[in-house]
Amino acid sequence: MNIVQVLEGNVLRHPNKEALLYEDRLYTYSQFNSTVNQLANGLIQRGVEKGDKVALMMRNSDYFAIAYFALAKIGAVVVPMNFRLLYKELAYIMDDSDSKHVITDHEFEDEIIQAINEIPIKNLISIPQTKSPGFVSFTDILVDNCANPDVEILDTDDLQIMYTSGTTGRPKGALFDHERIKYVTLQLTITLGYHPRERWLHFAPLFHGAQLLICLVPQLYVGGFGIIYREFDPKSILEDIGKNKITAMLGVPMMYKAFLQVPKEMGFDFSSVDKFLYGAAPISQDVVKSCIDYFGANKFYSLCGQTESGPTGIVLFPKDHEQHAGMSGKEPIMFTLTDIVTANGEPAKAGEVGELIFKAPSVMKGYYKNPEATCETIRNGWLYSGDLAVRDEEGYILLVDRNKDMIISGGENIYSVEVENTIGTHPNVADVAIIGTPDPKWGELVTAVVVKKENAALTEEEVIAFTKQNIASYKSPKRVIFKDSLPRNASGKLMKFQLRQQFQS
Repeated sequence: MNIVQVLEGNVLRHPNKEALLYEDRLYTYSQFNSTVNQLANGLIQRGVEKGDKVALMMRNSDYFAIAYFALAKIGAVVVPMNFRLLYKELAYIMDDSDSKHVITDHEFEDEIIQAINEIPIKNLISIPQTKSPGFVSFTDILVDNCANPDVEILDTDDLQIMYTSGTTGRPKGALFDHERIKYVTLQLTITLGYHPRERWLHFAPLFHGAQLLICLVPQLYVGGFGIIYREFDPKSILEDIGKNKITAMLGVPMMYKAFLQVPKEMGFDFSSVDKFLYGAAPISQDVVKSCIDYFGANKFYSLCGQTESGPTGIVLFPKDHEQHAGMSGKEPIMFTLTDIVTANGEPAKAGEVGELIFKAPSVMKGYYKNPEATCETIRNGWLYSGDLAVRDEEGYILLVDRNKDMIISGGENIYSVEVENTIGTHPNVADVAIIGTPDPKWGELVTAVVVKKENAALTEEEVIAFTKQNIASYKSPKRVIFKDSLPRNASGKLMKFQLRQQFQS
């Protein structure tokens, strides 16, 4: 059963069971489904058709969950967008995905107006009310009709496009149908033991596949309860764990590091939690062990995958953390095959670095409108992750590098080529390389190694300010190093490993 059918089944099984809480708005399964149907039927009246792409520019809220399921119910394709992106980046995603409609928080209306300058958009919907001409209020879309929409949803119907970036720096849209998202949910439910009594906290961004597909969708699939946070507030979240008898939560390493900064002496109660999930960025053995000590239980799960895989992949169970904390994982998630292969496609031996690959029913259909990139990434049914990994003699896997030069800072994926292309347009820049350097708070710090043009004047502050004018601020360098030249091979390619070795501290 797909996520639409299961939600409607949960309404029949336990209509009065609490489903979601956001601030002061509490929904039972019946109330949530009714509101979803009101929006779904209202969207149909506004001309949103099966197969239409609908971009979401939203922070975490109950409205995000309502919009996602309403679009799923009418067969539309959800295109979640990172609300930190600038209008140029948003324009590319909406144009590339063929988005015909936009649902946005009202605070982002100005960015959307700039982004759609040359894009034909049929509906601009603002949450909860609009402040700009041309937008219609979310609440005005809701109709009185609470019945399930009369739209047949097949497992082969497309459900969502999750945008990521590749080695070229241009975002690519990973396309998933209903069957693939169903399998993501089943894989995680079986592997991690999700159940109807599960009580979740949702504080990581829902536009990310991790929080959306590892947490929110499975929670509503199994009939659990969840609290959605608009912002990440470590102290409030820690207080709410005991207050609401939370059983499961997911955070990126930066979030867990933030929890560790809140004095434990404040008397938090973590006894109800049996699943502390983490992933999306490297985390050291010391931090993991500090978290186990802070929360008072070894109930941590490392999840290692990527957007294109669902995101599913491998898991490190609590039992493995005593001796192998800091490893990326070992056991493949249910229905998943994994391997590490060398450059010639042969299985890597223990201790030998190779590329981590996956095969699973949750792997994307492909990159939307990008068959070349799809063929490069999916070969003979295997998804080539671009992550370099090594397996030890006991089968534990550790990611050691990323052959796509991706930087993960605070759980956000940042691609060096995109930043390099931006800084390279500065009139005083002759050459530039972007690398990640270790940072105790962010995991990796975006670092620009810049060669100035001859006799040009350029400061660190100017490079950072210039970057922020052209791409989202979280992608801009936090550190700028000036060099006379950059290491390149005979083909002119940057040898970034030399820079990483040089600037490890």
